[in-house]
Amino acid sequence: MPTAVNFASEYLAQLAAFSDQCPLPRIRALHLPPVQPVQGHAGEFCAVELTDGSLGLSYVRLGDTLAQLRDGAEAFQTAGADALEVARRFVSNKGPGKVIGFATANAISRCLFDRAGFRPRDSSDSIGQMHPQQGESIGMIGLFRPLLARVLKSEARLTVVELKANLVGEHDGYRVTLDARELADCSKVISTSTLLLNDTLDDMLAQCRNARWFAMVGPGAGCLPDALFARGVTLLGGSWIKDRQGFVAALTSGAPHSEFTSKFALTADGYPGWRELVQRALDSKEA
Repeated sequence: MPTAVNFASEYLAQLAAFSDQCPLPRIRALHLPPVQPVQGHAGEFCAVELTDGSLGLSYVRLGDTLAQLRDGAEAFQTAGADALEVARRFVSNKGPGKVIGFATANAISRCLFDRAGFRPRDSSDSIGQMHPQQGESIGMIGLFRPLLARVLKSEARLTVVELKANLVGEHDGYRVTLDARELADCSKVISTSTLLLNDTLDDMLAQCRNARWFAMVGPGAGCLPDALFARGVTLLGGSWIKDRQGFVAALTSGAPHSEFTSKFALTADGYPGWRELVQRALDSKEA
């Protein structure tokens, strides 16, 4: 259920508590994709890299965000900057600043995971372990064409909530609407972490009040999940970067980078909580 404090503020408070007990690395670089990707959906994310090699991702194809970042990268003053201070832009900024702040926050999360020796479970399920059934009402926030086949094959009823009016209407096996209230009829919902960037998370979760499964998936879903689980998200599925150099080279050239990552899935029952992770990081430091 939605809480009084927004997700961004709660997330940053957790990272600040980690920083208070374990000094953080600074930012090494902001990695941007080219304007034109080499193939398919490559080129949709930027990455912030910390000096310990931790990487955090954020979506950059909202409006002209990527163009602003590419045209004014120096103005955002990331290289050598205090990671937590830049991460705070996720709370205080809009547009490109918010995107950089989110990517930095996610890089700090990866730093915490690594220091705590925590590795989320691998997952090969692109639709967040929803297991759609025939006749079941499934909601999708944003039209993600690569995921359609998995849902439609089950013969579930799929309702897609979109912001783009030109996509609205009846399609082969699914329906697209602009009205988020229609999510109230869905028992399971899948979304991407873009909700965290456009500040619609709590509103969308309120519309999904009857859903017993809410999966948030995508490369940008690399944040601490505590505040999401508290709000009713049941699964967080992201990309675990296993080859930093290969990933950065692919991202900056606009090439696919799936060979340098693996998908992971986090649920509340398989996650120790951010406080336990911080304690593990402290214990590791003292060992």
